[in-house]
Amino acid sequence: MAYDEGLAQRVRERLGTDPEIAEKRMFGGIAFLVRGNMAVGVTGDDLMVRVGPDATDAALSRPGTRVFAMTGRPMRGWVLVDGTALAEDDTLATWIDEGHAFAASLPAK
Repeated sequence: MAYDEGLAQRVRERLGTDPEIAEKRMFGGIAFLVRGNMAVGVTGDDLMVRVGPDATDAALSRPGTRVFAMTGRPMRGWVLVDGTALAEDDTLATWIDEGHAFAASLPAK
């Protein structure tokens, strides 16, 4: 599955040149990792965001979100945000910042 390169570029621009950020191809898309922990990713036209188990329900109550399911199994702590809900840079920035903050709170891999 291809991924939205435009969305990936917007993510790169938001994350800047932080040396703790790495890009890695996975899930048929591209993931952005903080010290080895995935924060956000782009798969198809959607943004995958790692919000953590405690923030999943609140994240899913926001517009354009749905459960991220790997091989049909829901992944608690992760959400998918529909690309159409990310037209505004501020909305995208909020999601990226949340994913970054959660990943940064984890021990480095």
